[in-house]
Amino acid sequence: MTAALAVQTFAAALATALATGLGGVPFFLVRRLEERWVGLAWAFSGGVMLSATVFNLIVPAVERAGYSPVAAGIAAGAAFYWAAHRWLSHSHPQFFHLQGASAVRAVLLIGTMFAHSVAEGVALGVGWGSGEVGLAILLSIAIALHNVPEGVAVSLPLRGEGFSAWACVGWSIFTSLPQPVLAVPAALLVASFRPLVPLGFGFASGAMGFLVFGEMVPEGIERAGRLLSAAAVGAGFVGLMLLQNVLQ
Repeated sequence: MTAALAVQTFAAALATALATGLGGVPFFLVRRLEERWVGLAWAFSGGVMLSATVFNLIVPAVERAGYSPVAAGIAAGAAFYWAAHRWLSHSHPQFFHLQGASAVRAVLLIGTMFAHSVAEGVALGVGWGSGEVGLAILLSIAIALHNVPEGVAVSLPLRGEGFSAWACVGWSIFTSLPQPVLAVPAALLVASFRPLVPLGFGFASGAMGFLVFGEMVPEGIERAGRLLSAAAVGAGFVGLMLLQNVLQ
């Protein structure tokens, strides 16, 4: 039974990770973005991530553990990525063809979504390990569906920075690889992993909030202007919120 549970959990989590790559598929049709559209891409993706932070991370975490542990997780996530930003900024990084501030933004984008998937992978494993197969299947479908717009949120700014469509698909899937890796041990050791879910959600939300307000929105304002960027953030936030309503 343990082996069957591990196989089922891994297969479901792998499917959710691959679904993230679907977010990069539309960019096979988009070859190049003008400067203003690159800014709007960063701002829109920031709105999507902000919506995911609120509705997929903070709200479920507070419902599970209350405000204080989640607030501590948010503070830890923001502090960690603040430190990572400072370290990257002083190390003059290069990320493929990107250098300097552009490379820092890309690394933080991918790293933040990777951390977000760590928490989701644990939650997915806990769901499968609970023994309620129907609920676990619904949870897997829900995570897979909302991974698609998260793949768009990763791909859109990367495409704007000159990455190929295949690279957008690949990096989107990469950000979700923690889901199949961590889902299996979480399913097999539910009691040990269950308390980590709200803390992980809080940490991921702090990191995503830092990325949105520290990098993505300012980049949108610089390239596309304040009003257009605000509209793009709002469109991304409301768009994913409405999608959440459809999924529910």
